[in-house]
Amino acid sequence: MARRGDPPEGTPEGLPGGEDEYRSVVFDESFVRAARVQEFSAEERLGEHAPAVRSLPAGGTRRASKQILLFVLLVAVAFGTAVYLGIRQPHQPAAVRPAEQLRITLVPLAPRGPVPGGTPAELFADGPAAQYRSGAAGITMPAVRRTAHFSEGQVLTALATAKDFLVESSLDPDVLTGGAVRPVRALLHPDQLAQFDRSVASPAADGRHATTGWLVRFDPAKVALADDTVRVEGTLIVTETASEALEITSDHTFVYALRPAATTGPASDEASLFTVRREMRFRFDRDDLRHHRLEALAGSVHAGPQDCGSDATGFLRPLLAGQRAGTDGPAVTDPYAPGPATASLCGTLSSAAQPSP
Repeated sequence: MARRGDPPEGTPEGLPGGEDEYRSVVFDESFVRAARVQEFSAEERLGEHAPAVRSLPAGGTRRASKQILLFVLLVAVAFGTAVYLGIRQPHQPAAVRPAEQLRITLVPLAPRGPVPGGTPAELFADGPAAQYRSGAAGITMPAVRRTAHFSEGQVLTALATAKDFLVESSLDPDVLTGGAVRPVRALLHPDQLAQFDRSVASPAADGRHATTGWLVRFDPAKVALADDTVRVEGTLIVTETASEALEITSDHTFVYALRPAATTGPASDEASLFTVRREMRFRFDRDDLRHHRLEALAGSVHAGPQDCGSDATGFLRPLLAGQRAGTDGPAVTDPYAPGPATASLCGTLSSAAQPSP
């Protein structure tokens, strides 16, 4: 039986008015605050001609729109500035500078009298090298300090590489009298390998292609080491020449005990000293430091006792115990000869630079 107020046929199915229809609708606080239309209160509706509802100001939406617009404008300005600066000041990668060729100066030092002889121990004790250290210990490292553009570790790497070059090119017995060149070649910049190879294969007195400008070498058919110990003293100086380059200047004196090579019969026990003053200038860029290599820029070699007329481009030519320098003087230089200009240099070996007879 239908209740009072219900339609005769009961509540139609599917029409609004059932309790289940709004059961899933939840009017929480955020929903109410966000509503654009709000109903007046009962007191407000008592007024004359008061509408049932009023529209709320859309301030929150306008504020969000302004923030989005401002963000878009900032992005546009930043992008435009970046494009403008990129056009006015495009990034230019650092230019790759090829390595320079090594410049070589060779000066033989001729003795005024016969070359003193004796045992290696006697000669070292009586000469200026008595207080020199032996071997690689004589190539001492200076205090390591960072520079304006290179760290302490990078400076240390440059010094260690320069020392390795001096050890391999001035102290290694296989290089001195065995003809080995690989230990020295392995430390050079790739751009200098062609010059080095030509210097070894075809030595020339042109200031660029003397083997003895790169390394100390004696002719094994004529000279042998009387003592594997080489006395050494000198300095290493680091200079930053540019933001991308370090230079190291080395200045070392190497003293070798030599004897005649044993061609036939027993070798002579009498030795003599041979002194080589090497001044080298090396350059390192950041790639060189990473690859443990160097660029040899300049090499100056003063060596004696030698004869001024001897060719020391392929091998140094020591005068051994009892020998004297010739009277021919320096090799002849012809200023009218075609081709690269050459200069023949020669010095006199001071008597104070040799052991006491």
